[in-house]
Amino acid sequence: MDSNKKYWKGLEELNQTPAFVQSSKGEFSESIPVEDVLNEEGLSTKTPRRDFLKVLGFGLGAVSLAACQNTPVHKAVPYLIKPEEVTPGVPNYYASSFNGQSILVRTREGRPILVEANPNSVGLVQGTESATVASVLDLYDMTNKLQNPQINGRDVEWAKLDARVIEALNKSVQAGKRVAIVSRTINSPTSLAAIAEFTNKYPGTVHVQLDPISYSGIRAANEASFGQAVIPSYKFEQALVVLSVGADFLGTWLDGEEHTQDYIKNRNYQSLEAGKMSRHIQFETGLSMTGTNADVRIAIKPSEEAAVLISLYNEITGSSLAGGIQQANAAKAIKLAAQELLKNRGQAVVVAGANDVHIQTLTNAINVAIGAYGTTIDLANYSKKYQGSESEFAALLGMANAGQIGTAILWNSNPVYDYYDSAAVKQALSKIDFTLSFSDRADETASELKAIAPTSNFLESWGDESSKVGYYTIVQPTINPVFNTRQAEVSLLTWAGNNTDIYTYVRNIWETNILAGSSKTWTDILQTGFEFKGNATGGAASFTGNVNAAASAATTAAQAIKAGDDFELALYESAAIRDGRYANNAFLQELPDPVSKVTWDNYVALNPKDAERLGFGEKSTATIKAGDFEVELPVLSQPGQALGTASVALGYGRTKVGKAGNNVGVNAFPFAQVKAGTLQFVNKVSITKASRIYELAQTQTHHTIEGRNIIRETTFSKFLKNPASEAGKFSDDHKTYDLWNKYEQPGHKWVMAIDLNACTGCGACIVACNIENNIPVVGREEVRRRREMHWMRIDRYYTIEEDGVDYTKEDDIANLSSFENVKVVHQPMMCQHCSHAPCETVCPVLATVHSSEGLNHMAYNRCFGTRYCANNCPYKVRRFNWFNYWNDSRFDNYLNNEFTQLVLNPDVTTRSRGVMEKCSMCIQRIQAGKLQAKVEGRPLKDGDIKMACSGVCSANAMIFGDANDPNSEVSKALRSERIYYVLEEINVQPNIGYMTKVRNSFEA
Repeated sequence: MDSNKKYWKGLEELNQTPAFVQSSKGEFSESIPVEDVLNEEGLSTKTPRRDFLKVLGFGLGAVSLAACQNTPVHKAVPYLIKPEEVTPGVPNYYASSFNGQSILVRTREGRPILVEANPNSVGLVQGTESATVASVLDLYDMTNKLQNPQINGRDVEWAKLDARVIEALNKSVQAGKRVAIVSRTINSPTSLAAIAEFTNKYPGTVHVQLDPISYSGIRAANEASFGQAVIPSYKFEQALVVLSVGADFLGTWLDGEEHTQDYIKNRNYQSLEAGKMSRHIQFETGLSMTGTNADVRIAIKPSEEAAVLISLYNEITGSSLAGGIQQANAAKAIKLAAQELLKNRGQAVVVAGANDVHIQTLTNAINVAIGAYGTTIDLANYSKKYQGSESEFAALLGMANAGQIGTAILWNSNPVYDYYDSAAVKQALSKIDFTLSFSDRADETASELKAIAPTSNFLESWGDESSKVGYYTIVQPTINPVFNTRQAEVSLLTWAGNNTDIYTYVRNIWETNILAGSSKTWTDILQTGFEFKGNATGGAASFTGNVNAAASAATTAAQAIKAGDDFELALYESAAIRDGRYANNAFLQELPDPVSKVTWDNYVALNPKDAERLGFGEKSTATIKAGDFEVELPVLSQPGQALGTASVALGYGRTKVGKAGNNVGVNAFPFAQVKAGTLQFVNKVSITKASRIYELAQTQTHHTIEGRNIIRETTFSKFLKNPASEAGKFSDDHKTYDLWNKYEQPGHKWVMAIDLNACTGCGACIVACNIENNIPVVGREEVRRRREMHWMRIDRYYTIEEDGVDYTKEDDIANLSSFENVKVVHQPMMCQHCSHAPCETVCPVLATVHSSEGLNHMAYNRCFGTRYCANNCPYKVRRFNWFNYWNDSRFDNYLNNEFTQLVLNPDVTTRSRGVMEKCSMCIQRIQAGKLQAKVEGRPLKDGDIKMACSGVCSANAMIFGDANDPNSEVSKALRSERIYYVLEEINVQPNIGYMTKVRNSFEA
């Protein structure tokens, strides 16, 4: 093993901060009272268990009955005659769709409680991103959603709203004014059909699509280059060389989960055992999730992105375009990358993240030169997800200001918040006679309008989506609308004079259009959830773009953002709450950022050397200014950030979204700019020190690794010579002693293998674990006190390789010339279910015990919180319940009322204050799988049981199964020569094995 490498979690560890903080610091003061306020039912908000169950039972009855009735339910009634399809204690599954992905929704007694990927879907991803898993919580956001339609802020009946809207529409037509529909991208056949009927009724209606995170530059470049204004599909599974310039393609760029599933196929343990591994080179400004997974990563400024592509084009084609890169590290990497791309012609791809038509044209020219079109890039089976146009929206604002728009309808669109110039939006809206929003709440834009027609949640709706050519997914309700809401499509059809019910309308579209010529029936679609018509035949594309003009224009644009003494600002989309649409989802707010591990905030990320130069220390804040706009943000010293640059996440700073999301972070959209008709997420800013002190809530500042060999990595060339390279057993020859008897596991032995090459660090597994196992959200202040309740975490480790540095000396590390060139390893960490579990021997009441199937169990009723087990756990994966987070008004993230508690999984108990909890290896799923096999009269098969974490992973990074089955996937994985066990040297015998991280880096 390489003793010259030192791994570290964060800068605090490098600076030799104390390993432990006194637990008394940060605890709640005893002077804070626990209020005992009566609610409407006369029950205390701090209730004993029986009263709590009364409240829960009422809410359960109300929402469950919403599945059977069309009107809101106000009374709890006896469950005398149950619906035929509902069996208490047995889940039902409904096929539906979220953001174009086919999903399964698990319901219990009428309550949707979990969203998972549809395992039978063909053509798209088998895993889910964190937002998809967490989407079920939005259904139960009862305290922030509108319960009735509104006119001028007052509740009205639908008939009155309909009459007012029809009157306004007719007046607009009679006055010669136009009707405008502004929406995010709509790819639903049903929604588009409803818009078409509405337009026929009101001629002159204009439909403008606007996406907060724009990809219009890609479409414009493809139109200029190939005559097709589309966003292609990227086939990363066909690429042996991947080069990215600022594209977080495993995270937020286009279709991160689909890209992950394909990308990992050339890097996981099966691929390595076949002697194949792709090479990934990343050029970027801030350390993204994709950058952490790269084999070679070079930090560049935003103004250098065009220069990188120009140099790469010159190296590949032998051209001599002006404006190439001057940075030595980048120039060297480009030469090597060009050789790799040419050597793997037809099996390589280059992607760029900038929404700039000139940069994308350069990228297209490079991909043509390396034979990517028709192999790794597919223009025929293009994506239909991002069709927004900033130029069309700007034209619409001009029409509104000129008095040409009589009625405006905003559908799933919030430009007052997420458009770069909200003042211009407000001004234009004020010039329109009648304005209405299809929104489920009075958000930043809806609250400025004259009327709101509240829409139903997707779990309450009929509909469909078509996110890619040839791929259609159905949206079907799992529960009737709880409030007096109505789908937007129904409203448009009603105003157009079509009173067809939405179920019939959707069914007619599918049977007439989508299923025409197919052997499938409508019933088949409701069961499968999707229709995949197969891939269209695509081939190489004929390039007609002007490379010289693109290079010249891109170079000129780059000069405009070169900062001089200022900083170049790169805006990026938050991995959890994305563009802000999920800001009120507490599970996503508390999901740690994949790189910084910050929750509940955005911040300005600076290179540690820049932060030191400007005098920023821990808990410092900075004022960031561009033109007339300025904000104050906490400063985070982020290794991997390019010198002279700053990065800020979008999606924060919501003011009218709900209890969880209001006033969390700062809105950074005003830093964006529209140039040449496309939205640009770069700017030039000044950064100065502010006086305010602010502590970020990070989850990975708890413990040091104390020099232990937790992470093991090697290179692909070393792996080919020796598959066990760097993965050997602990090399110390000291004698070991056993304090435990050997456990016999004659039946099943449940274990897991984790492939460090496959884990991208996305965190979807954390959210799935939270929802499946009723893990509470504790809020920003509790996370700051190191009290997050996550049963699993993804540890992020940095390592720096720089010539002349002794990695065994802290002083040398502290004096590195820059922190730009870091490498990262993501390591999922949960209870290791040790066969020699140190927690079990110290528990005085046997609350934690070992099972005959190899699991470490928790008996919560026995536990009274000594925390001896947590102290004795070397992995620090046990969590202590400091408060009753689910039912305490001090932790009100809209998760502690009787409605949102309906998202709880009834198969898993909610834990009370004062007990320890930790990963149970989803014991409820293990039992359900065994019972299902018993009912069917067959042995349990490999794959029958999936953990919540492994089930959502698009990369199949976590492989669960029975070690006693030699043919199970996990048994095969654990026989890999890359397998090692974390802290195996202390002889706790963990049942979770890790596969050594392998990098396909350039080597001399």
